[in-house]
Amino acid sequence: MKMMNKKLLYAGIGLMAVATAYWAGTQNIPSAEQQPKLEQVGMETTPQQQTATTSDVEHAQPNTPAVNAVSKQHLPTTPNQAQVIEDKGMRFAHFRVGNSNVKAMLDDGDILWVGTSGGVIRYDKAKDEHRLFDVRSGLLSNGIFHLSKYGRKLAVGTYGGGLSLLDPETEVWENYNIQHGLADAFIYDLLEMENGDVWIATWSGANRVIGGEFDNRSAWQTFTVENTKGGLPNDWVYAVAKGSDNEVWMATEGGLARYKGGNWKNWKHEDGLGAPYDLVKDQIEFDRDPAKESSHHARQKVEMGLQSIDVAYNPNYIVSLHVTPQGIVWCGTWGGGLARFDGEVWSYFTANDGLPANHIFMLEPAENGDLWIGTSNGLSRFNGKSFDTLTTHDGLFANNVFSLAMETNGTLWVGSFGGVSKLQNGKL
Repeated sequence: MKMMNKKLLYAGIGLMAVATAYWAGTQNIPSAEQQPKLEQVGMETTPQQQTATTSDVEHAQPNTPAVNAVSKQHLPTTPNQAQVIEDKGMRFAHFRVGNSNVKAMLDDGDILWVGTSGGVIRYDKAKDEHRLFDVRSGLLSNGIFHLSKYGRKLAVGTYGGGLSLLDPETEVWENYNIQHGLADAFIYDLLEMENGDVWIATWSGANRVIGGEFDNRSAWQTFTVENTKGGLPNDWVYAVAKGSDNEVWMATEGGLARYKGGNWKNWKHEDGLGAPYDLVKDQIEFDRDPAKESSHHARQKVEMGLQSIDVAYNPNYIVSLHVTPQGIVWCGTWGGGLARFDGEVWSYFTANDGLPANHIFMLEPAENGDLWIGTSNGLSRFNGKSFDTLTTHDGLFANNVFSLAMETNGTLWVGSFGGVSKLQNGKL
């Protein structure tokens, strides 16, 4: 009887979570004029700087340190008349999405999928047409953090609405949430392994769905700090990536984790992850202390021995992750710069080495093995020796770079707060 009551309790909690997420999403449905859309606009060649409010940025990533100084351009409002400028051998065009973050993008042939804090935009590049999918279309939350292809379906990780799969042909959604087996309704990443297993990064641990059997409740597993006995260093998991030996790497708010052959191992700042505070303290752009914003961050600072630091710095907090085919692990940290791990030795790169900023939101491999790095102050391309950086002064829509999609012809789409930059030639 006690076990049955517990199961009923969990089921009730899951249903309440779904209902709450749906209610939250539907309470803020924008008007037709306010709905996110990929609208091409003209641009000024000398952008002015503007500061975004905390809520503008934080609402796209709940309870995480806020970027409170976002560079944004004042753009002409005439659509479909993009003034394309040339700089550093590139051609730029700008697309506006309104008062929304662009946290995820996916190139899918003739279609560009754009994940915003107001829903998913399907943009037909050839026809210059867009379609918005939001809670009225079948999503349980308008906030989008992750986009990828899962077979022929579009996988969408949402803020508070769980995982959604869209069949592009039928436009039918399949939604998975806590009652199905998800550890949390906030989804940050998804990884399909060669054996069909699917790993999901959530706000409350990592899920593995054995064989990708989403509709089989017994196929769902959850890994947390508690049940891995600290192997997973923190329950906030932001990214998952496959290693060169089929292991799974995980970026968390408390360090880097590796799951291999049923065994866990992790690395933290004390092991070499991220630059030391004394090296970067004069480079920290944001003087707001996240510990003053949430009890979670206050507790975390104590656990990590960062009580004396009152700015946005946490080298254990890995926001972005990339693993090369050779097994090199790259970690984008919150204030600790770019970290590199070869399996035994850590090294790091900061603004002293040419990075435009030490807060790194996005890592994406280039076609030749270079690394694209989206930061709080521009987009860099790293060739292993030096950084080449683009900012609003070079033609980017905004300096905070959250996402990137690459076409096979080298065209880059760069997502920021308020809009997207299209770079016709990705070679710097």
